[in-house]
Amino acid sequence: MNAPVKLDLRDVSTFPTRRDEAWRYSDFRRAAPAHIEVAGPVASPEPGGLFAAVHGDELAFANGRTADGQGRAELALEGGVQRLRFVTDANGGGWQAQVEVRVAEGARATLLETYEGQGAAYVASAHLSFVLEPGAILERIVLFVEPADAVSVSAADVVLGARASFSQTVVATGAKLQRHETNVIHPGQGAELRMDSVYLLGGARHADLTTAVVHAGADGKTSQLTKGLATESGRAVFQGRIVVERGADQTDARMRHDALLLSDRAEIDAKPELQINADDVSCAHGNTVGALDAMALFYIQSRGVPEAEAKALLTQAFVGEVLERIEHEGARAIVQAFVAERLEGLM
Repeated sequence: MNAPVKLDLRDVSTFPTRRDEAWRYSDFRRAAPAHIEVAGPVASPEPGGLFAAVHGDELAFANGRTADGQGRAELALEGGVQRLRFVTDANGGGWQAQVEVRVAEGARATLLETYEGQGAAYVASAHLSFVLEPGAILERIVLFVEPADAVSVSAADVVLGARASFSQTVVATGAKLQRHETNVIHPGQGAELRMDSVYLLGGARHADLTTAVVHAGADGKTSQLTKGLATESGRAVFQGRIVVERGADQTDARMRHDALLLSDRAEIDAKPELQINADDVSCAHGNTVGALDAMALFYIQSRGVPEAEAKALLTQAFVGEVLERIEHEGARAIVQAFVAERLEGLM
């Protein structure tokens, strides 16, 4: 996997194509127009959003701008809950925004991040950078709710301090092209990383979940679990790469991707990778793509449950393992309800 693309919506030469290895399954240049007008300013959204029931501070971008008109922001987290919302209210056009997040030494914080599309045919690009100081703990939960004709890219660079803990859960529902990318520098030194994701795709929606983790030092842990489904003409892309550098002994790194392919027209492209350059490590990765268990489906239907409801129950149980790993109780309940509603619509 090549170095991350530095996407600039003002410069078509930065638009990745399938010739870029990390974008071979998601052709941004083909999906996005060659010339993207800047989306006009709009009023800031009413506070709340998808995580309104979870009390905390909020920073909202409307068409890529904060309430004071800035396209970038800094968040210094010392604990508690922070809502981060990217709201697009534009028909055509596009925006790009940057957010720098720093979690103080020894602090424990939760970031609830949402991408909310209220327009159509727009192009959105958000770049986030995270720095976790020694002993810091951050749980990041990301939900995408965007129209089927949008092009949306969210990319994050994460740097962990010693003994820090970064946990991430992403729920992608797809768009014309929707990509969530996370690149992590893992120092070892007792730091822990959890990166989970779920994708739920129908229609002709496309979602790309790409991650890269570099274990640069000894005694580090990574756990990664991705589950999803594609039906109708939906297309999912999962690319996960873990590199264990020389000297990164006692690394414990595990990656798994499991998917349900529920239509002959749907497509799932999976590319899990492990590159191990150290000897004293415990690393593994796995990948499965299949259909719903016909016997389990028959059993549920034989108890009087309609087929669509039976499929929804099975798929909800399938992705439920990922959602149960969310630590924040209130956020977990919201995500579970969000996923259940989405699955009912797909089945």
